[in-house]
This record gives sequence, structure tokens and C-alpha cells, in this order.
Amino acid sequence: MRLTRKLGGEALRFVIVGVAATALHYGLYLLLVLLMPANPAYIIGYAVSFLGNFYATSRFTFRRKPSVLKLVGMAGAHAVNFLLHLGLLNLFLWLGVPERLAPVPVYCIAVPVNFVLVKYVFKK
Repeated sequence: MRLTRKLGGEALRFVIVGVAATALHYGLYLLLVLLMPANPAYIIGYAVSFLGNFYATSRFTFRRKPSVLKLVGMAGAHAVNFLLHLGLLNLFLWLGVPERLAPVPVYCIAVPVNFVLVKYVFKK
């Protein structure tokens, strides 16, 4: 029961951090897409939200001290996740989803994948 509560707490904290990071990413994307094409806007938003996400994931989600090794591990997990994001973004744009809405289905698919990858990094 204790393990279940701990995993549930981590998942809930991951969701909170993920929602905040996703909101930051999407907000930056919406601002930047007014000034530049969708891909660069998405990449810049992703990079900025990644840094905040790393710190919050370390401290809040998994209650670990941030370290360079964890940053490198999370960067590796996010590299896979980033490629998934960018591939899905372009797929949804190609399918005709408007630029302003295309990130929404991307998040629905990529966020659960990211949880599994990041959990592995912080629990390793």
C-alpha cells in the first residue's frame, strides 16, 4: 500500500509539473508563432520549458537534488521525447490541424511517453 501511495504521489506531482511545463511551452509557442514559423517557435518553447521542467521534476516530483548527471539523463530522455513531439507536430500540421491547435494532440500522446522515460532517469 505504501509503494502504491508513493507511486501515486509521484504520478500526481509529475502531472502538476507537466501541466506547468506544458502551459509554459504552449504559451511561448503561441507568442512566438506570431513572429516565426511553427517549428522554430515550438523548438524555442520546448527548450525554455525543459529547463524549468528539469528543476521542478528534480525537486518536486522525485524529491531529488538536481545534478549534472540527472540533467544529462533527462536531456537524453527529452531528446527522444522532443523528436516524438516534432514528428507528431508536423504530422498534425500535414493533416490540416491549425498551427495554433496542432500542439494539443501532440501533448496528449507525448506526455505519457515522457513520464515513463523521465521516471527511469530519476529512479536509476
